[in-house]
Amino acid sequence: MPCAFFPRIAARLRAAGARTTKINLCLGDQLFWSGPDALNYRGSYRGWPDYIAAFMRGERVTDLILLGEQRYYHREAVAAAQALGIAVTVTDFGYIRPDWITFERDGMSGGSRFPRTAAGVRALAARSPKPDWPARFADRSVTMARGDLLHNFANLFGAPLFPRYRRSDRRPHTLIYTAACAVRLWSNGRLKAKAEAFVEALMASGQRYYLFPLQLNFDFQIIAYSRYTNMDEAITEVMASFAAYAPADAMLVIKEHPWDPAIIDWERVVRKKVAAMGLGERVRYLRGGVLDHLVAQCAGVVTINSTVGMRALQIGRPLKALGQAVYDIPGLTNSCGLDEFWTQGVPPDPALVQDFLAALAGTVLIRGVYFEETGLAQAVEEATHRLLANKVGEPFPAVSN
Repeated sequence: MPCAFFPRIAARLRAAGARTTKINLCLGDQLFWSGPDALNYRGSYRGWPDYIAAFMRGERVTDLILLGEQRYYHREAVAAAQALGIAVTVTDFGYIRPDWITFERDGMSGGSRFPRTAAGVRALAARSPKPDWPARFADRSVTMARGDLLHNFANLFGAPLFPRYRRSDRRPHTLIYTAACAVRLWSNGRLKAKAEAFVEALMASGQRYYLFPLQLNFDFQIIAYSRYTNMDEAITEVMASFAAYAPADAMLVIKEHPWDPAIIDWERVVRKKVAAMGLGERVRYLRGGVLDHLVAQCAGVVTINSTVGMRALQIGRPLKALGQAVYDIPGLTNSCGLDEFWTQGVPPDPALVQDFLAALAGTVLIRGVYFEETGLAQAVEEATHRLLANKVGEPFPAVSN
């Protein structure tokens, strides 16, 4: 993560007597962590698996800590660590927003060790402290954007320093992605009032509607933890099912991801499918609007594995997950097929939702944020505590949150 989260944890670990090493893969990494405890890997893509395995053996590594586990370099590092019995801790933005960070063993989402049964969830909840839910922190979007831009443009213009580095995500080229994001955010801002007016009118109308929030086409949630190769496949499946099986008086609201650069114009894609399927005014594409308002009155939420699913559970709306998600548990999500969900979807078990949230907060989440100082300090403190106490992820509840 392009912030001080990892270096500060390392400093606290060293103060407690641990040895830490950061392996930088690119100049963007080096900008956020340099010094005597950092190494720069300038080897080939193919040579990475042998290098990282040899490094772990030679340095007698005990713990591997990394941002996500699905990028090529990360997958190979995790595989090497697990083969050597090294503890793997993965972090990223939290399953619960806005001020929780995921911090768990081995993997996240579809790769999480979090239990997938109601009994397992309840057992963890019984051992976890009661969470303090009111938000304490919030990431600063300007700080987040600055870190992201620094990392990506450093990699672009500093490529000669790491000539064999290869990105292993599917995000478009930095120049294209940055320009597209800027244009889309600007145009979304101009449409904000219109989108909010539509949501207010929808709320007042009493219209029955379902919500389908789109995810980023290049997100590892789609690539690694779903059966879809892209969002187009998911959009087609959901719209076709809605056309054939949803109540005739129902509407489908497809909401664009707020950070989608629209390099693929999903609104145009949806319009073409609406025409081909004869859906007329039954499908609306939305670029904006208050998410909680949309979730609160919908007849159900259909998602692949978006964190919007967490909001649906918290608000108590019927939920259908089409991909692998930590919340895809009987009693929380609907186990019926998508075709049946439109007419048979039921709300989640409220008691199980509370146990689920408490178990998450007590085991695989830490309180704090990456891009705001007070929240960052809190996250570093809790992360360090869990690492030193060997209390990362299921089944160890946190001491505090």
